[in-house]
Parts: sequence; structure tokens; C-alpha cells
Amino acid sequence: MTRAQLDKQPGEVAAMFDRTARRYDLVNDVISMGQVRFWRKAVAAAVDAGPGEVVLDLGAGTGTSTDSFTTLGARAIASDFSLGMLRTGVQRHGGNALSGPGVPFVAGDAMRLPFADDAFDAVTISVALRNVHDTGQALREMLRVTRPGGRLVILEFSHVTWGAFDLVYREYLMRLLPKVAKVFGSNDDSYEYLAESIRDWPDQPTLAREIQKAGWERVAWRNLTMGIVAMHRAFKPA
Repeated sequence: MTRAQLDKQPGEVAAMFDRTARRYDLVNDVISMGQVRFWRKAVAAAVDAGPGEVVLDLGAGTGTSTDSFTTLGARAIASDFSLGMLRTGVQRHGGNALSGPGVPFVAGDAMRLPFADDAFDAVTISVALRNVHDTGQALREMLRVTRPGGRLVILEFSHVTWGAFDLVYREYLMRLLPKVAKVFGSNDDSYEYLAESIRDWPDQPTLAREIQKAGWERVAWRNLTMGIVAMHRAFKPA
């Protein structure tokens, strides 16, 4: 699957990420020019999970971001639908899916989450929502598993806010990003898909409306790195 418009069939998208799992974190660091680390810190600060709270990190991949939610004493679960990504994450966390440094790894589809109602104080998903087959269904599932008054934090590629930079950025996405990925030994087909899925993703206000339509309230967003990514935050009605 190399094209974003191929309807994002879950099995095909999962298989694509399985193939790129081993080098995924390295390539992300390179193609974002290190910005991904800043983005992770911003998400952790927005989630602001404290002692006794439980966080669901969806689309967690290898779990690189998940540990950041436990630094203030919260518990976090890493969930993804790519078994290849989860296996890589488990290996990097000591080889046990249930006893990493406080981080269990759980296979799960964002459209049918394997968790009980009202189970989490916060749910977060970073640069993975656009890979889901049905965005609205995923947002409703996140609402279901969040406790009343709990919070949602979404980090996703978005639309650049500085027009002069937009053309340069799109040229990089469509022409250079897959080539950079190939140089570092990743699956360049996956990054062709990545580039097209970013280009086709809705802008900040459109996503905010989708979040609100799914039942969340107090929806707001913050642009990071000139809008290359945007961080949306919302709350489940109490």
C-alpha cells in the first residue's frame, strides 16, 4: 500500500508499519530534523498525567513516547495495531510485554478498543490518527474509554501556517522524504504513503470540528513548528 487514497485498509496499513518497525524511530528523528523530540515533550506536558492517573497512548508504535507519561507518577499503556511495532517496543523495554518499566504493550484497533468504558484519565494519539480507517469512529471510541471529565490530546501533522514556507514543505514531503527514508534503510513505500497522508489530512479547524462532533467538548489546538504539526486538546463531558 503506497498511496494514501487506497482507503486505509487496517490490515494493509498495519503490515506497512510492521515492515518499517525496526528503523521507525531513527527515520522519524532524521526526517523531522529532531523536532519529534520537542513534539513528544509538548504532548507529555499537555497530558500532564499525575500520580494515580492512567494514560492510554494509542498508535504508540515502539512505545518511545509512552514512558514520558509516567514521569510524574502516572501509569501508561502503549497500544498499537501493528504487531511488528509492538514487538520492537517490547524488545526495547526488556522483552516482556507486560512488565516493561511500568508500560504494558497491548495490541488494539483504534476503531474497536479492547478496553472498558471510562477506563482512562487521559487518551493520547500522536501522528497516527490519520492512519485510521474511520476517524470519527476512533474519536468516539477514545471518548468511550475516557472517564467523565478526562482529557484527549491529539498530535497530528497539519497545515503549515506560513504561506511562504508551505511550498517548500510540500516539495520536501512529496520528493525528498521517501528518499531520505530509503537512505536510512527504511521502507520508502511507507514514507510515500506518509507524505500523501499528510498532504491529504484536514486542516486544524476541520479536525477540531470532527473532535467536537464525536462528543468531546472544550476543543482547542496549538500549532507547533509553524503548523507542520498541531496539538488538539479536548475533554469528555463530566
